[in-house]
Amino acid sequence: MKIYVYDLPSKYNSDWLTNERCSSHLFASEVAIHRALLSSDVRTLEPWEADFFFVPVYVSCNFSKVNGFPAIGHARSLMASAIQHISSQPPFWNRSLGSDHVFVASHDFGSCFHTMEDVAIAEGVPEFLKNSIVLQTFGVNHEHPCQNVENVVIPPYISPESVRATLKKSPLTGRRDIFVFFRGKMEVHPKNVSGRFYSKRVRTAILRKYGSDRRFYLRRHRFAGYQSEIARSKFCLCPLGWAPWSPRLVESVALGCVPVIIADSIRLPFPAAVPWAEISLTVAENDVDKLGDILEHVAATNLSTIQSNLRDPQVTKALHFHNPMLEGDATWQVLVALSGKLDRSYKKSRVSIQ
Repeated sequence: MKIYVYDLPSKYNSDWLTNERCSSHLFASEVAIHRALLSSDVRTLEPWEADFFFVPVYVSCNFSKVNGFPAIGHARSLMASAIQHISSQPPFWNRSLGSDHVFVASHDFGSCFHTMEDVAIAEGVPEFLKNSIVLQTFGVNHEHPCQNVENVVIPPYISPESVRATLKKSPLTGRRDIFVFFRGKMEVHPKNVSGRFYSKRVRTAILRKYGSDRRFYLRRHRFAGYQSEIARSKFCLCPLGWAPWSPRLVESVALGCVPVIIADSIRLPFPAAVPWAEISLTVAENDVDKLGDILEHVAATNLSTIQSNLRDPQVTKALHFHNPMLEGDATWQVLVALSGKLDRSYKKSRVSIQ
């Protein structure tokens, strides 16, 4: 399998790298995959040899000056402009109508390009992208407008270097004195935003039920050294936010803390490489009131087995993006997924016809 990486004008990618956060924040898989492919053996400089075409557009690096979060209001127009650019250089986009072209949408609701689900659903996947392949962090196990496109669910970006630095100070087999950990946004009085509540009020329910429970280490404010807290914890809560996925999934696995996934219907990345059922727990959103009892039961029965499974380095590798790409890492898993979609390749279809 060969992939051609478009050399787009810098306004679509490298210009955004003037902000260092662009290549290190949780949406940075768009940068990481691009960099890994540039130095990969699957890359071809000859487009006529390519099975797939990677279109490197960084849409998540426009950070708000108000709150510092990525603002993606420009994403659709930037993507549309990039497609107009490559389609003006026939024949590769035009001959397949983009079916063998690959994009990254690494933010809340993926290829819908909006941070709020109601707007994302209303706008749906842009028409110009519907025939392509999208690598996206968003995925659910039911019909949803934001996955009405050929897609591969990928993990959010967590820096392998930051994890290694944490593990030097707090090894996987070190003391874990925190029973249940969560640090993040938890609203005491959830606000109604367009008829929806943050985290479907799940995080609020956790705070109200367990905020004074000594078994639960719950913190609502940011702390730069939070990975050290994960490394000290037995169970790490991974509740949904606006979207079902969370960077805590990757960090928990990498730092040996059992992820407790509280996001009904979430579709997890790379299930063929990551044995999620053996390394994590899933608790229904409606069952957070039982969370304490559930985790006490696991701690008394099979916690050590789950922790042992978590220590498999191949599992962590599959969820991390490296540069250069490593065998088995997240970009490698993307390539495995693409190899199962070769029927979308114009080149392969022409060979089969002949």
